[in-house]
Amino acid sequence: MSGSAFNAFKSLVPVAWSSRLYITLVRGLPGTRRLHRRTLEAMRLRRCHRTVEHRTTPSLLGMLTQVKRLVVVETEEMYNARRKAEEERRAPRPPLVVSHHSSAPTPKPAAAVEAAAASQ
Repeated sequence: MSGSAFNAFKSLVPVAWSSRLYITLVRGLPGTRRLHRRTLEAMRLRRCHRTVEHRTTPSLLGMLTQVKRLVVVETEEMYNARRKAEEERRAPRPPLVVSHHSSAPTPKPAAAVEAAAASQ
């Protein structure tokens, strides 16, 4: 990912308060403090790029401030907009049909056009 880990999770929806929060682990666990690893384990975040859903509570907000550099927090609207954009990007596209036999007349070479104009 270029820039920060948050670039992959940017959304087109403005941030608003939500009763549900979607939390995604975007930084690896190796090299982090044991307290942070235990906090992430309590939030059921064990692997990178996994998302969990939690109700917004004061205890959860306290845990998030503790590990804010390791996670990305999204509201319901942000999460749904990002999922919809991913689905549209991954959706199968209609096949591209190229027809080499067209019913339109073929254009004449430039030399033939000049010769026809000169004879008139």
